[in-house]
Amino acid sequence: MKKDLVIIGGGPAGLAAAIAARDAGVEDLLILERDARLGGILNQCIHNGFGLHTFREELTGPEYAGRYIDQVLARDIPCKLNTMVVDLSDVPRGAEGEKGEAEGGPKPERPEGRKKSVCLVTVMNREEGIYTIEAGAVILAMGCRERSRGALNIPGFRPAGIYSAGTAQRYVNMEGRMPGREVVILGSGDIGLIMARRMTLEGARVKLVAELMPYSGGLKRNIVQCLDDFGIPLKLSHTVVDIRGKERVEAVVIARVDEYSRPIPGTEETVTCDTLLLSCGLIPENELSDSLGVEMNPATNGPKVNESLETDREGVFACGNVLHVHDLVDYVSEEAAQAGRRAAAFLDGRLEKTKREIPIRAVDGVRYTVPASLDTGRMEETQVVRFRVGNVYRDAAIEISFDGKVVSSRKKKVLAPGEMEQINLKKADLEQYGDLKEIRIAIRPADGGKQ
Repeated sequence: MKKDLVIIGGGPAGLAAAIAARDAGVEDLLILERDARLGGILNQCIHNGFGLHTFREELTGPEYAGRYIDQVLARDIPCKLNTMVVDLSDVPRGAEGEKGEAEGGPKPERPEGRKKSVCLVTVMNREEGIYTIEAGAVILAMGCRERSRGALNIPGFRPAGIYSAGTAQRYVNMEGRMPGREVVILGSGDIGLIMARRMTLEGARVKLVAELMPYSGGLKRNIVQCLDDFGIPLKLSHTVVDIRGKERVEAVVIARVDEYSRPIPGTEETVTCDTLLLSCGLIPENELSDSLGVEMNPATNGPKVNESLETDREGVFACGNVLHVHDLVDYVSEEAAQAGRRAAAFLDGRLEKTKREIPIRAVDGVRYTVPASLDTGRMEETQVVRFRVGNVYRDAAIEISFDGKVVSSRKKKVLAPGEMEQINLKKADLEQYGDLKEIRIAIRPADGGKQ
């Protein structure tokens, strides 16, 4: 099978990318989704708060997804559900007909540099078995997964009653099952905060939320609406150091941690419960990106991309939570639409090879930026740069400098790791600087001193 554009993932990112690509003129495209329905994680997010930026109204997750699904169906964009992508590889353009990866032979030698290539997408489903799609361009929109107990190294037995917050959310919201009645939540990510409220509304008693860091990992509005409004305590700088119970969770032991995240002896506290929910971070699903050899950003666990959201593999784009974890789905849709437009430009030959990439440096409190570089010759009139900070900063300023010269400083009352920040770079401003070597984004005190 041959397709001009293959989009891997039918969640909010994949849907928005497909719509934008079709509107930009791509007729031969295909969405691949491993679940039985489109919409991704939004199908189990029945709380409100979605769509405030995109639709200027408050929607639930399924309602937000439904609007994009309707647009996909209206455009007659083909989708394959219950279809798993098991491998991504590439071969040089013009070599597809030779005996190589596409026919099960040895992998061809990859040429140096950014050469024109065709991406081979190996997929499988129950009806058609396993087969390969030859794609002119690919958009990665696989989303992310939750960090499991195994990655946290929590001692204790392996009793029933330990769930990731997302698994518990699916049980309650989609399958009508209650994971437990007395709950402790480890981690204050947005899913954990939302599940604290959800479990309380369903009649469970949430004893507390423990957070390893000295600040919450979730949005401020979720802390207020999901914990404060229901009187659920949040214990910062605490973690679970033991799980009691063999057949079923009977209690957990929490302890305060020091500045190096090590439990402090003598601060242990035993909390009886029958359920432990883990909300300890999200990890972009990038096994397929790794198999293709895409360059990754260690700060985000997602691909490094340029202003077109294109990876170092030509014709391979990334968007949504597979690129970096977002706090608002509206930003996912906005970013994915850009990826769809740029993929269409690539297929039309309007996205020339980068002639001069300008790196965007994340320094002094900024953990990373997306994109990591840009080319003024390829960028749109305004480039949105999104980033997260590494700590909580009060009365600070977001400072932008071109080759060491400060060109912008925007004051913020509070900057926190749980909330994504963004700035806009204008093409006209960048072009004024001629041979620009680098752009730096840093956090400074609002009075202009050093951080």
